[in-house]
Amino acid sequence: MSRQEELLMLPDDEHNRALLENVHPSTWVNPDSAGRYNLVVIGAGTAGLITAVVAAGLGAKVALIERRLMGGDCLNVGCVPSKGLIRAAKAWSDLKRAEEFGIHIPPGVTCDFGAVMARMRKLRARISLNDSVHRYKALGVDVYIGDATFVDRETVSIIGPAGNRTVRFAKAAICTGARASTPSVPGLSEAGYLTNETVFSLTELPSRLAVIGAGPIGCELAQAFARFGSQVYLIETLHGMMPNEDRDAAQILQQSLLREGVQLLCCSSDLRVASSESGKRLTVESHGQRYDVMVDEILVGAGRRPNVEGLGLELAGVEYDKNGVMVNARLQTTNPRIFAAGDICSKYKFTHAADAMAQIVIQNTLFPHPFGLAYANVDSLIMPWCTFTAPEIAHVGLYEADAKAQGLEVETYTVKLKEVDRAILDGEEEGFARVHIQKGSDKILGATIVAAHAGEMINEFSVLMKAGAGAKVIAGTIHAYPTHSEVNKKVVNLWRKAHFTPRTKALLVQLFAWQRKR
Repeated sequence: MSRQEELLMLPDDEHNRALLENVHPSTWVNPDSAGRYNLVVIGAGTAGLITAVVAAGLGAKVALIERRLMGGDCLNVGCVPSKGLIRAAKAWSDLKRAEEFGIHIPPGVTCDFGAVMARMRKLRARISLNDSVHRYKALGVDVYIGDATFVDRETVSIIGPAGNRTVRFAKAAICTGARASTPSVPGLSEAGYLTNETVFSLTELPSRLAVIGAGPIGCELAQAFARFGSQVYLIETLHGMMPNEDRDAAQILQQSLLREGVQLLCCSSDLRVASSESGKRLTVESHGQRYDVMVDEILVGAGRRPNVEGLGLELAGVEYDKNGVMVNARLQTTNPRIFAAGDICSKYKFTHAADAMAQIVIQNTLFPHPFGLAYANVDSLIMPWCTFTAPEIAHVGLYEADAKAQGLEVETYTVKLKEVDRAILDGEEEGFARVHIQKGSDKILGATIVAAHAGEMINEFSVLMKAGAGAKVIAGTIHAYPTHSEVNKKVVNLWRKAHFTPRTKALLVQLFAWQRKR
């Protein structure tokens, strides 16, 4: 495949052409090297973009190198297009349940999947301005387009259609991210499959879709396509959906997807794929039963692989393994001059995690101890995350089992959304808020929220945990009524009520009796 073919974003319409003009302009000419850079950043995904632009804003001379598309996975084939698709699926789902709200939709109303995808592409192109080559140039970053390879411990070679260059650095950051991992399923490669890198190029809705992997990506897209009308088969080798999530949370999501017509084939084994005239045939065993299903497309969402190939890491003295570049808590590699951030080195494959790690890299490369600020490290990060299904599942901190494994005594409290007035009124009462508090204190160890807006609601717990504040702060904070986030205060009030002891109540009874006699 030529580079031009590799960069072609399908379909070749005005929106994708506008996107490419921003993130990989065909007429771009690489700048001449500005001598030795304070910082050379390889990879222009979230981690690389943040590292480069903040460092340049602080006055450092920065080079940013991207071989393919500025914005990385998040903008082009990840968060941005998937959330555009999910929002359209929600609109269609809401319309189909309009009768619950007294709204009568006439028969014959249809969903135009092609228009859904066109809207996504239009919005993606609009957002791409933020990550564009020209914007970063204007912000003081030297942007190079091409393949970056370390040629020694302080030099990078750039080879590409925009001109070959060699740049030297005082410090460097590897931010090359990760890509979809392909499971070793017999016949899969021959039959062909989609990943997050290709699924957003669809213009027609597949009538039958198999999704391999019931993690966040698999569940989000399985639900979205089922809502649009695809018959979806969700295949997972472990038990149930979201096998690494709170089990009560995962069970609620599982029931939601089953109601929407998704067929779950979990604990699957002996999965095989074959092509036929009528589609792609999958045979798989699930819970002792053999299934034989025919689909039009297969979507693989079974993990990520780090992009370490072709970087010349050995010449740079940077060690890596199957999980990516090896770093210490300061995000420093085995070459003290070179750091890494984002999916290339992190167990947290989130855009906001890459952003946070970029801030650590900036501090540790530009302000090294003892000449500036103290070293920053990843151990201090409070990392929330959210799966954007309906309902959403959000979490921060420890799960109860994790806390106990660390020898921490924990008290767990749960309030269901059906006890929250706004959730009832919105018809979104499926879910709960759960908080884990260290016994003998009000320290919040972790929280899980399952709700329509869980991703927004979890941030209250994240802020408190980062600030070192405890449950008493939420209990003493007024929450607007009626809102979904009232559940955060309700769940903490359960903790407060649990610590209102019989002895305390007996003393208050005596006090009130004395007051009545006065």
